[in-house]
Amino acid sequence: MSHTFSPEVIAQIQERARLGGGAVRGLGARRATPGFDDLLLLPAGLSGAPDLPRERCDTRTILGTRHAEEPVVLDIPITIAGMSFGALSSAAKEALGRAATMTGTSTTTGEGGMAPVERDSAKTLVYQCLPSRFGFDPDHLRAADAVEIVLGQGAVPGGGGMLLGQKVTTPVAFMRDLPEGVDQRTASRHPDWAGPEGLRVKIEELREVTAWRIPVYVKIGASRVAPDVRHAVEAGADVIVVDGMQGGTGAAADVFIEHTGIPTLAATRVAADTLRTLGMDGQVQLVVSGGIRSGADVAKALALGADAVSVGVAALIALGCNSPSDDTGADVSLGYRALGTVPGSCTACHTGGCPVGIATQDDMLADRLDPDFGAERVANFLRALTKEATMLARACGKSSVHQLGTDDLVALTVEAAAMARVPLAGTSWIPGTPIT
Repeated sequence: MSHTFSPEVIAQIQERARLGGGAVRGLGARRATPGFDDLLLLPAGLSGAPDLPRERCDTRTILGTRHAEEPVVLDIPITIAGMSFGALSSAAKEALGRAATMTGTSTTTGEGGMAPVERDSAKTLVYQCLPSRFGFDPDHLRAADAVEIVLGQGAVPGGGGMLLGQKVTTPVAFMRDLPEGVDQRTASRHPDWAGPEGLRVKIEELREVTAWRIPVYVKIGASRVAPDVRHAVEAGADVIVVDGMQGGTGAAADVFIEHTGIPTLAATRVAADTLRTLGMDGQVQLVVSGGIRSGADVAKALALGADAVSVGVAALIALGCNSPSDDTGADVSLGYRALGTVPGSCTACHTGGCPVGIATQDDMLADRLDPDFGAERVANFLRALTKEATMLARACGKSSVHQLGTDDLVALTVEAAAMARVPLAGTSWIPGTPIT
């Protein structure tokens, strides 16, 4: 069998020949990339165990301390990423907001503005400002707890968003001021400015609108991370959000998802090192996202220099994405089959036919998701991640998850060691540096 022209590749070529284009799908990259699983934490032994009382490991996290009068104060270092009402159902947005409130963290609006149910359910809400400006409302901005200027996302860095017409229902069209039932593809560049100086002006405008009360985040899709972080800091950002290539999307071309950007592991270390080089670590906070799944991922991201992480796809899976049954207990395998997939492998978010009522605007499908049950599942997931991260931090001799550092890490592969800039396990060698 040819590796270059495998059966899967042949099928993709034939699909392009038939349709004149490649596949569109949701969620994130399927390909294997170096990730947090390629790192190990080093628990404290005789050489590294400080004399600590057995108090609870601190997880309190503060974002936006540089300029904002009211920084975002969270109980845990795990936030919920931006996912729009449009890509997700109203019930899903409500459940995510409730889960964030139950665990003392924040959730994020996504493209298309602020759904009333989202503001009502989320104690701490981050309002996104995207190139499309769909649904952007200064009054909603002032009602938010932070604003996030989105320059890109990990699944499609440098590419715009996509919402197919079957999901542009009357409520979505009204919120976004768009024609109902028409595909929407948004630009990848903001229409009213270009370059770092324009970003600085935009940040100042947003601060004026909010009377300097709330923090301004800048989100970048991980690609040219070092210069992007530097420009965002120089423009006045309070928080940098870096989304690695494993990050998900509601709908994008498969070729973009699989072949652009850099892994979250590499992006985290580059972003953290850039902030240190600029003398801004501790002043500008770093949030990383893209493929975060466990408390171990959280702990390792913090050890590499992040102040917090953000979860998107994992939160949807906790909510019920790819489950074989809905919240009524009914088997929904026929729904997956109608989409040409099966539970556990579904990436058909863009179709609007989500069998469990998450990525849909069909009222009958959305009714399959109970916001109360969903919120409890997501809250349990966030609590579990926090518990796992604190267990690992305590094992490393820390009284706060934010005390984790690169000296608590080793790598299992040369690639991961080079990306994370930590020693290869059993050696003192960091690839790219002289062997000692």
